[in-house]
Amino acid sequence: MARQQRAQQGGPGGRARRGKGLSDRGRPRKYTRINVETIDYKDLNTLKRFISDRGKTRSRRVTGLSRRHQSQLTLAVKRARELALLPYVGER
Repeated sequence: MARQQRAQQGGPGGRARRGKGLSDRGRPRKYTRINVETIDYKDLNTLKRFISDRGKTRSRRVTGLSRRHQSQLTLAVKRARELALLPYVGER
């Protein structure tokens, strides 16, 4: 019975398939939360927004960044830490 209902709804999890780039409500997804082309390691205010209080870089799922911006963020944080612009660990 449950398998038949899931098959009718369109997938293994019971979710109907949507078009590429659409959210659950059918609207276009917002792919990034920042309005910059590249993330710079010298822009500490932007970098601090995406680092937790313990000093960890937040994941894409939490930040809402695109894959390209998330990899740029990771590289910028590593560079800023190497130049001692950002700490490696959070405040204790």
